[in-house]
Amino acid sequence: MRVGTTPPLPQRHLLASTISVAIASSSGFAIAAEGQKALQLDSIKIEAARKDSRTEHSASSKYVAPLLDTPQTITVVSPKVIQEQQALSLRQVLSNVSGITFNAGEGGGGSGDSINIRGFSANSNIQIDGLRDSAQTSRTDTFNVEQVEVIKGPNSVFGGAGTTGGSINIISKQPQDQAFTRLGGSIGTDNYYRLTLDTNQPLEGVGDNSAVRLNLMGHQNDVAGREEIDRERWGIAPSLRLGFNESTSLTLSAFHQVDDNLPDYGVPALDGKRLSGVDRDAYFGWKNLDKEKFEQSAFTANFEHDFNDNLRLQNLTRYSRTDRDTIVSASHVNTGGVPAGRYRPAGPQAYGRDAITEMWINQTNLISNFQLAGMRHDLVTGVEISRETLDLKTYNHGLGTSLYPGNGYDLGNPPGHWSGPVNKTTSGYTETKLTDKALYLFDSIALHEQWDLNLGLRYDKIEGRANGYTGTHVQTSSLSSTDEKLSARTGLVYKPTENGRFYVAWGNSFNPSAENLASNGGGLSAATENLAPEKNETWELGTKWELLDKRVELDAALFRVEKTNARETMSDGSTQLAGKQRVQGFELGVTGRVTELWDVFANYTFLDSETLDAANTPAGNDRKGQALGNTPPHSFNLWTTYELPAGWSVGYGARYASKRNVTSSTTAKLDAFWVHNAMVGYQVNDDLELQLNVNNLFNKDYVERVRQQNGNAARSSAIEYGDARSAIASATYSF
Repeated sequence: MRVGTTPPLPQRHLLASTISVAIASSSGFAIAAEGQKALQLDSIKIEAARKDSRTEHSASSKYVAPLLDTPQTITVVSPKVIQEQQALSLRQVLSNVSGITFNAGEGGGGSGDSINIRGFSANSNIQIDGLRDSAQTSRTDTFNVEQVEVIKGPNSVFGGAGTTGGSINIISKQPQDQAFTRLGGSIGTDNYYRLTLDTNQPLEGVGDNSAVRLNLMGHQNDVAGREEIDRERWGIAPSLRLGFNESTSLTLSAFHQVDDNLPDYGVPALDGKRLSGVDRDAYFGWKNLDKEKFEQSAFTANFEHDFNDNLRLQNLTRYSRTDRDTIVSASHVNTGGVPAGRYRPAGPQAYGRDAITEMWINQTNLISNFQLAGMRHDLVTGVEISRETLDLKTYNHGLGTSLYPGNGYDLGNPPGHWSGPVNKTTSGYTETKLTDKALYLFDSIALHEQWDLNLGLRYDKIEGRANGYTGTHVQTSSLSSTDEKLSARTGLVYKPTENGRFYVAWGNSFNPSAENLASNGGGLSAATENLAPEKNETWELGTKWELLDKRVELDAALFRVEKTNARETMSDGSTQLAGKQRVQGFELGVTGRVTELWDVFANYTFLDSETLDAANTPAGNDRKGQALGNTPPHSFNLWTTYELPAGWSVGYGARYASKRNVTSSTTAKLDAFWVHNAMVGYQVNDDLELQLNVNNLFNKDYVERVRQQNGNAARSSAIEYGDARSAIASATYSF
């Protein structure tokens, strides 16, 4: 049993408690709706029968046009795909989108989701319901997620600072008009246990169109192929929609999730390959010291008012807080100076980060449509104000070379438990604040029945401040920066037919030094606080077509993304805006119901990446002419399902990534991989649905997450594998 975590028996109590709450809650909702239950269940079944993987509109108020008429590559992972795959984490959901890769978590920089889109980091470009999500954390569960939208290309007009390769908008579940209760339970290999409740009830006699919804989750599992690693979490997400009248409503939503995990930092590697003598499931941490505990809480208020059919006001306000206490031990090893097959730890060991991130954000949108000079305008004007703070304490446990055995540890059998002395010491404190004040405007103009012009402008003023202190609270640094930037995007859409579109679009974005300041405390230093933001721009030429009676959408796009003044560390140690990077390529996508029984969600991305200029960087770090790290030239994703007679359905998924550079400074490659998944579903009756998922069907060993370092004998790098083969049996009961 590891220190500070819940032992096995209380883990089962966690699920038992969640089951009790779920049954009690759902019973109350069922009694309230008993009089109209039959009619409402019929409505739900009709809607479910027509559900497919295609989504026609973004959930964001900033995109007023249908996705077909939006001049940009936007991929939406629908509720159907998420449910059929039993995709639980954001990383699993995003694995459905080609052109996305994942970096490994870094304890020193703030562990959590580390995502690349089109070769560029999107760590600070995640939004929830159109509002920036604070803190670099692990988004481990989708129990309160409706769908996920991936908006590709530089796009600061949409999300503010960042968005070099794109942004991610997570859409939460909201109260609905129909009554339903869905109780789900799952059991699987690797001690997989899960229970969820999703219940919704219209509030008759309370205002106009009011409703309440509750989502609950309890979960635990070990990680397939990583026997030492375990996960445990629970969450609750209530929401209430109050309709004051036909024109005015207020939706209040809360979210709370608690995770207790053993962090996994993979296995040691050189040049993207696991070290000889190291097993795939070898654990190089210390189970009695390492931990990953975090609580995420958020409260959101969404006020909407329709002045008339052509003018609507929306105001979104959110407060969120993430408490994260992690102790991690890197999997880097030193194989020099010890006998063959032995090692000494080389990276930080039992390194702790105790962080509290808080965020207030308010966004006001005025959505209107009108005629001007004979042209229809769909106009969105908005104001956004946010304030993020980070309070971070770093600490260690005194582990070091002097405490390791003289001949090191066995590479093939790392101890996994620290039996030496422990001297816990606070090493420092960091306090940061990041504020943003923004104005923006989007206008979709119908120039002609066959031509649309899309325009977007956004002004941001971003101010960052960071103070550093020693472990005894003596101030060591005080840094600040202020950046003011105007971002733009424009696109021209040609409609040759009712079901087809061609478009050309241009957009830009910026990356200030303080971009990640409140997320993980990094980015702002004495060398960067006075630097201007990095600049990015994209050109995109694409086409979108609705086929087969508009059941299927086919998309294709050519694009080019350039970062023209990347931050570079020079030979003299200074930082200058002296680099230039470029990614160009094309994307293909097909989504929808090919026949009444056959559904397809597939996409392919080709990425040609290159560092065009790295200036006068230190010797051994010459990246000029190299492809970007962790950016595969070819990636492909497929999920397809087919409905069989007698209530049966089957599904198949495939994911491919070609060889890719470990880093942008050498030619060392990560291996290409194919991963295959399968699903069988059975609709027992109107109320009960059964499902079996088998993931990584052929038990492929593949690198899913990587540190962009090649490593050497004195300090290796590390790789993190995707999950091995696993099976999950699920049941959903609706009443």
